[in-house]
Amino acid sequence: MSYFDHDGCQLHYEEYGKGAPVLLVHGLGSSTRDWEYQIPELAAHYRVVAIDIRGHGRSDKPRERYSIAVFAEDVAALIEHLGLEKVHLVGISMGGMIGFQLGVERPELLESLCIVNSGPEVKAKSPRDFLEIVKRWSLSRLLSLDAIAKGLGRLLFPKPEQAELRRKIEERWPLNDKRAYLASLDAIIGWGVRERLTRITCPTLVISADRDYTPIAQKEAYVKEMPNARLLVIEDSRHATPLDQPQRFNSSLLAFLEEVEQTAPTALNKDQHAC
Repeated sequence: MSYFDHDGCQLHYEEYGKGAPVLLVHGLGSSTRDWEYQIPELAAHYRVVAIDIRGHGRSDKPRERYSIAVFAEDVAALIEHLGLEKVHLVGISMGGMIGFQLGVERPELLESLCIVNSGPEVKAKSPRDFLEIVKRWSLSRLLSLDAIAKGLGRLLFPKPEQAELRRKIEERWPLNDKRAYLASLDAIIGWGVRERLTRITCPTLVISADRDYTPIAQKEAYVKEMPNARLLVIEDSRHATPLDQPQRFNSSLLAFLEEVEQTAPTALNKDQHAC
């Protein structure tokens, strides 16, 4: 375990392997532990760095308002702390939002970007969107972390053979600090950088589960707005693709990273689907 200080906050990170740096950024209520199926395979080829975002895991949980911009500044500070010129950043859900934020604010730090089940904004576009956001905000405050964990486990891993994955969610989610969890949720709601996506010129792979919370069409739309991005759909997967489809996810990510490493920056072929 390693730590560094940024802006008065002690942040936890882990390092594995050698080679070009790959930085893993987890989602809301998660931690470095949820990359357990990726780290061993990635570390066989790359220098893997995984961070606990402030308010999560082993990092400090300051009693303050959080924002995606602050989370991105923490990630940038880690890159600079380790003396890395550029990284391949992989972010899932909230981690993908952090990746987008870093991409528009500090594009010089990114060799490539992999966005998993995420988007460049969380804004209500319709009455239905507004109601869904209010519902999530309200239930997160009314329910205990144990209750949220059980609900998430059933939602993310509904198959009988996914009992072990449900157990992990039910075990890990209640370890969150409720105040920090809510502050992180508040940081997400209303955030957006979609109007600045053209600033992200590095090779970008957007991975979407076919059964993610948001439809594939939404990812297709924003991918078209990015100058060097493509979409990959992984079937029979929900929001936690690195956990429910680790082999497909890992092979797709490794192929993308190898392509970026071996070729000069060029426009990637868009809209690739995987079975």
